[in-house]
Amino acid sequence: MTNSSASHFSLDHALEETTGWDDTDPSTDRLDPTTDEPDGPDGEPFEDASDWADEPDPEEEPTVGAMELAERHALRRVATLRTDLEDITEVEYRQLRLERVVLVGVWTEGSVEDAENSMAELALLAETAGSEVLEAIYQRRQTPDPATYIGRGKVDGLKEIVAATGADTVICDGELAPSQLRNLEDRLKVKVVDRTALILDIFAQHAKSKEGQAQVELAQLSYMKQRLRGWGGNLSRQVGGRVAGGAGIGGRGPGETKIETDRRRINTKIAKLRRELKEMKGTRDTKRAERRRHQIPSVAIAGYTNAGKSSLLNRLTNAGVLVEDSLFATLDPTTRRTTTEDGRVYTMSDTVGFVRHLPHQLVEAFRSTLEEVADADLILHVVDGSHPDPEGQISAVRAVLADIDAAGVPELIVINKADQADPMVIARLQQREPHCVVVSAKTGEGIAKALAVIESELPRPDVEFRVLLPYERGDLVNRIHQQGEIESLEHTPEGTLVSGRANADLAGELEEYAVAAPA
Repeated sequence: MTNSSASHFSLDHALEETTGWDDTDPSTDRLDPTTDEPDGPDGEPFEDASDWADEPDPEEEPTVGAMELAERHALRRVATLRTDLEDITEVEYRQLRLERVVLVGVWTEGSVEDAENSMAELALLAETAGSEVLEAIYQRRQTPDPATYIGRGKVDGLKEIVAATGADTVICDGELAPSQLRNLEDRLKVKVVDRTALILDIFAQHAKSKEGQAQVELAQLSYMKQRLRGWGGNLSRQVGGRVAGGAGIGGRGPGETKIETDRRRINTKIAKLRRELKEMKGTRDTKRAERRRHQIPSVAIAGYTNAGKSSLLNRLTNAGVLVEDSLFATLDPTTRRTTTEDGRVYTMSDTVGFVRHLPHQLVEAFRSTLEEVADADLILHVVDGSHPDPEGQISAVRAVLADIDAAGVPELIVINKADQADPMVIARLQQREPHCVVVSAKTGEGIAKALAVIESELPRPDVEFRVLLPYERGDLVNRIHQQGEIESLEHTPEGTLVSGRANADLAGELEEYAVAAPA
C-alpha cells in the first residue's frame, strides 16, 4: 500500500525546516546572545574574554596520596549486588559480589566488652579485605578446642548458620592450627580463614613498594608452609624413566611426595626473598647511617591501625601521603624532612599500623622497616581517642614495640581525633598517660602544642660554644641553625658572635673561632 503523504514530500521544504539546528543555544552555551561575549560565573558577561584566566582551576594538582586513593577506589566491589542473573538482559549490569562471611570467636579471658570489641575489629578487618559480614558468634571457653577451635555443638550450630545465610567463608578470630583448619572445612564444607590469613590478605592488597610487597610475600609463604595439604593423587610419588616400573635411576625408593615438593619450592622462594630484603635493608641502613653521621634527630610515628598516623604526618609535614578511613590503609613507611621553629632539621617517619595479635610472621618480615622505630630519638604513639577501647590499643602497640626492642625509646602519647572523642575518655587517658598531647589531625586542633612538645623532646646538642665567625663563613652559621641551638647571635664589626650548643663534629670545626666569654 502506497503512503498518500509521500506525494507531498519536498526535499527543499525539509531542508528549510532544519535551518538553525546547528546554531548556538543561548541557554546551554556560555556566550551572551546580545553581546557575543562569554558569561561570568554569576551569569553576568565578563568585561573581557581574558578574564577567564582569572577563574580558579577546578582541578588542582593532586597529591601522591590522593592519586593512590583514587587508584584504590577505581574498582570497588559493591554490596547487595549479585553475579547471579535473573534475566539475560541484566548481563551489562553485573557487579562483583562481596564475599559473604560469618565471624567466629572464642572468648577465653577479659570482659564481655573485650570480646565484643575484638569481634567488632574482626568485622572491620573482614570488610577491609572485601567481604560482607552476615553473622558473628563467639563462645566462652577456658581454651580453644584443640580439634575444631570451637566446641562440637557450636560447630553444628555454625554449620546451620552457614547454610541458612548462604555464606561462603568462615573467619575465626585467632590463629588456627593446620588440623583445626582442616577439621572445620571438612565439617562446614566452606572455606575457613583465620585472623592471621585475613591480615596477610589485607597487607597483600595494600602493599605498593617493592620492599613492602616482598615483605608481605615472605610473611604469606612462612604462614602457608605449615598449612600445605594434598588430596588424592597430589600425594603420589614422583617418578621418571622407562625402567624399574617407570622409576629409573634416582627414582627408586620412597620418592618425594607432591606436598614435599611444594614445601621445598616455598623454602627456596623464602630464601630468595630474604636475600632480596637483605639488599633492600642495606639501602635503608645507608640512609639511616647518613642521617646518624650528620646527627639529624628522627621522630617515628607509631600506633594502632586507623588511629590517624598518616593524617598526622600530613598535618605536621605536608607530606601528602594516602589517607583512608580503613585498617592498614598505608603499609610503606614514609620519611619527611622538617625543621623546628629555630631552624633545626629533623626527620619524621610514618610506619605500618599495629593491631591486636599482630601475626609474628609480619613482625619478622617487617623487622627492617620497624627498625626505623627502634632507632628513632622519639616515638609519637598515636591513639584513637574515639575508639571504644583506647587503653587496649595502647597495650597492644607497646607489646609490639617491646618485640622490636623499641620499649626504651622516649615516647609521647598523641591522643588523636579530639573532634570525635568523648571528653570524659580524653580526661581518663590524660590521667592514665600524663605525658601526652590532645590533637585532631582533621581540624588542626592542638597541632601547634604538639609541635612545641616534639621540639622540646628532641635530643639537644651536648657541646657548648661561643665563637666569632668571619662574615665569609656564613656556611658555618647556616649549619649552626640546622644542627645546633643558638642562644645568642650578634653582628659585630669583626664578624658574627654566636653562642649556643652543637654536636661534637660541628663544635670541632668551630673551635678555631672560639672566643672567651665576658667576665
